[in-house]
Amino acid sequence: MKTYVVGGAVRDALLGLPVADRDWVVVGETPEAMSAAGFKPVGKDFPVFLHPETREEYALARTERKSGRGYKGFTVYAAPDVSLEQDLARRDLTINAMAQDAAGHLIDPFGGEKDLRTGVLRHVSEAFAEDPVRVLRVARFAARFGFRIADETLALMRRLVEAGEMQALVAERVWQELARGLAEPQPARLFDALLQCGAHRVVLPELAALLDDDARRTAFYAALERAVRASATVPERFALLAHALGTECDVPIGALCTRLRVPNDVEDLALAVCRCGVGLHEAGAASAPALLATLKCVDGLRRPERLAALSRVASYAAPGEATRAATRRLDRALEAACAVDAAAIAKDSPRNEISTRVDAARIRAIADAV
Repeated sequence: MKTYVVGGAVRDALLGLPVADRDWVVVGETPEAMSAAGFKPVGKDFPVFLHPETREEYALARTERKSGRGYKGFTVYAAPDVSLEQDLARRDLTINAMAQDAAGHLIDPFGGEKDLRTGVLRHVSEAFAEDPVRVLRVARFAARFGFRIADETLALMRRLVEAGEMQALVAERVWQELARGLAEPQPARLFDALLQCGAHRVVLPELAALLDDDARRTAFYAALERAVRASATVPERFALLAHALGTECDVPIGALCTRLRVPNDVEDLALAVCRCGVGLHEAGAASAPALLATLKCVDGLRRPERLAALSRVASYAAPGEATRAATRRLDRALEAACAVDAAAIAKDSPRNEISTRVDAARIRAIADAV
């Protein structure tokens, strides 16, 4: 059985990065032979097997031929006569189209090692333009490694966009790539890549005006960089988009989250920035009633962690003493409001006056605390 480590494991090893998972390609075998050797079949669209001991994935060498629209419109051919080079040729980028044999020798038919050294994201073949997901993957790899996109690859990405192929992407896949790109060390590079090929207007139309505006985009990128330095979470990084959109951002952010089926925790924080962010920034000089209104807007009395996350987003977007002072003031207001015995007030109040009396007590407590 001829087996080769392929793809990301080879790439990351050459970069000196930790290798978490290894993918293998098997050349010259059949599904029946794999099963007879104890491998467990798990692939739905093409023959993939789990090693009986390591549980690593072993895929039979295969080729792919475009047979329909979108990223699922491919006919797969997997047979013993498919060579390793043919299998590598169907991959997206040269840096992902390398293999190593059992002796550790590098097989690099498309110059991936050189592109790693020079920091270039380059497509393997013209077949790159057959799969719209590859536009998002290139953008994500740009965010991960900070590599530049080869001119000829960028031209193919534009061709994909102009051909309308990006419309075939399902929402979950777009969000998956966007979230992974946001989590990378240089997330601004993801948006730059989409901007360069025009894909942002298709996959992120709600953000197109922001990304097309040089000044607003630059401010957003600076906020993202601060968030990365602080090891901010993906929800916090995504919420910076809401902040960058400015006032009345809840409509485009809500539409974006609905369309891409964004997870609830990510959407909730972004919408909190839309609805409560201004109140947070003005907390440094706000009255006690205004402070309580901000706390209630964030649902901070029940979920103080939400207020903490919102404060961090504000610090990335508008760093400085004014934001820090506002955050400290809101923290004191929250502590004071939470110290009010709402249950005791409710016990001694008519039902229709409970909310008013509790709020009044919290406002008094906040005024004394700040």
